[in-house]
Amino acid sequence: MPVVTPEPPGDRPQRPDAGNGACKRLLDCLLSGAGLVLLSPVLFAVALAVRVTMGSPVLFRHRRAGKDGRTFVMYKFRTMTDARDADGKPLPDEARMTPTGTFLRRFSLDELPQLLNVLKGDMSLVGPRPLLPEYVPLYSPEQRRRLDVLPGITGWAQVNGRNALSWEQKFALDAWYVDNRSLGLDLSILFRTAASVLSGRGVSQDGFATMPRFQGTGRTRETEGLR
Repeated sequence: MPVVTPEPPGDRPQRPDAGNGACKRLLDCLLSGAGLVLLSPVLFAVALAVRVTMGSPVLFRHRRAGKDGRTFVMYKFRTMTDARDADGKPLPDEARMTPTGTFLRRFSLDELPQLLNVLKGDMSLVGPRPLLPEYVPLYSPEQRRRLDVLPGITGWAQVNGRNALSWEQKFALDAWYVDNRSLGLDLSILFRTAASVLSGRGVSQDGFATMPRFQGTGRTRETEGLR
């Protein structure tokens, strides 16, 4: 899927008003609540598969940076084991990823528990993906603008390349979303997400289980990051 080039800074539109924000929150609550009910058989089946193939715990809890950089606990289904080397350090992601985990990530089924985060108000259905808190000090002023909105289960970067994009491309698309967000755009992203998930494309960058760790603009190192 082609990457959409963000508009230059001089062409940024006005930020959405509070009314749009209230409508977005209402939509988040309605759709996430309905999703938890309608997808309950899928959630049960995935939880059972994780329990049988990887044991407990079924859910992976991790702190992420949310709106304005405030941290929260994000939920996902586990996709990796806790295998460690002789020194007690976790093995690389690709060594800990299970076949079940690979399948869940390919079709984003591991993200379904984040519907709970949406109901709690930590996340939205659509927004920049929540990343590690230690990335926040590394953002440029432009990249930091992704923290102006609630993070999302899916977003503009996810439907324009997902993890096949570089960090810089992702952050540019996130900033574009912040400037152009609307209910119409959110609905478009949700529909496009369904097609993107079914295709299974863009789950990882070449040579990584997901993404290389963000080290600041123009710098990465060969360790795994988190989506």
